[in-house]
Order: sequence, then structure tokens, then C-alpha cells
Amino acid sequence: MSEPKTRPTGASVTAFLDGVEDENKRQDSYAILQLMRDVSGEEPQMWGDSIVGFGTYHYRYASGREGVSPLIGFSPRKRNLTLYITYHFELFEDLLNRLGKHKTSKACLYINRLSDVDQDVLRDLVRQSIKHMQETNP
Repeated sequence: MSEPKTRPTGASVTAFLDGVEDENKRQDSYAILQLMRDVSGEEPQMWGDSIVGFGTYHYRYASGREGVSPLIGFSPRKRNLTLYITYHFELFEDLLNRLGKHKTSKACLYINRLSDVDQDVLRDLVRQSIKHMQETNP
């Protein structure tokens, strides 16, 4: 079985975020960094080349494949800010309805700018996601 591509690297989170070219995205990234640090109580670490992760959880698929991933994380991608917070957005429909401008996929929340969303709702969404992930992946 192959090794996961996304794993802790030991690279500097600050150096990575300082390298974000778009000034607004860089500022938003530092705000999300602080929000996730505050909510999770974990220190950030780089996972792969471009994901800032907090904490860990162990997963195991029905196929038998298993591994470790960040409990929560984010990446300042070229098109948007990508937050990795849950695989079960359907459980958080009320919060998502109050969040503001965003998109979701199976495991990602996409926002263009932090100013597009209600940061108190985002904080609650991150908190609830952590709780759910810890309860379902002990």
C-alpha cells in the first residue's frame, strides 16, 4: 500500500503563509490560522506542500486502507481559501445557511474572502466539526 501524499512535513507554517502572493489572501490566511488555533487548541503544522493542519485523527475505510489526517486545516489556494473541516456538511446545514457566501464539496469549504462570511458562524462551524470528528473517529 502506498504512503499518503499529505503528511506532516516539518516545514514552516509562517514561511508558507508569508509566501502567499495576494496580500488580502495572506491576511485572511493568518486570520484563519488564528481562528483554527484558538478553536482547536492545537499548534499548526504543514501537511504536504500547501495545507496548514491542526491536530490529527485516524481514519479507516471499509477497504482496509487507513491513515492519519489533520483534524482541521486550510489552504490558501489560487482561486479561494479552502478549509478542510468535515466530511459531513449535511449535519451543519443551519450553520451553512447563516455562514455567507461559500461553496462545499465532499470535504472542503471554499470561501473567496474571509469578509464574505460571518466569522462567528465560521468559528462555530469549525468547533462543531472538531467535536463531530472526535466523536466519530476516537
